[in-house]
Amino acid sequence: MPVHTSTAWALRPALPEDIEALAELRATAMRPDLERLGRYDEHRVRRRMRDGYVPGHTSVVVVDGELAGSVTLRPVDSGLRLENFCLSPALHGRGIGTAVLRSLLARADEQGATVRLDVLQGSAARSLYERHGFTEERQDPIDVFMVRPPVR
Repeated sequence: MPVHTSTAWALRPALPEDIEALAELRATAMRPDLERLGRYDEHRVRRRMRDGYVPGHTSVVVVDGELAGSVTLRPVDSGLRLENFCLSPALHGRGIGTAVLRSLLARADEQGATVRLDVLQGSAARSLYERHGFTEERQDPIDVFMVRPPVR
């Protein structure tokens, strides 16, 4: 099913030099949920992005020619792991996140790959993932761990 968004967007391969802008974007995007959970630490949120950054598995979301988000789709033994999916809060509600997720899931489906992710407890992103076939595997006080088998 096509996603209709009035905003032009694209994915491009991440580059090593994107890391600082992506770490800053992640800190901004995650701050409200992390603060709600009492887990916001301005240094740790950026460090986690830097420590796990693998440009070869990461795509940068570009909107109107500007860096606007990122997403990592990392191969793991059990399929693919979706990580660091964030979009500038100023762009939420425009269908961009849905369009990006659909394109990534189409790629996973072509590979016959199960996709796993975790989302912060209480995050609005959980409903996005549920609308795209993710179900809860388990949860802890901070995260909900979700899975989506391939759609054939």
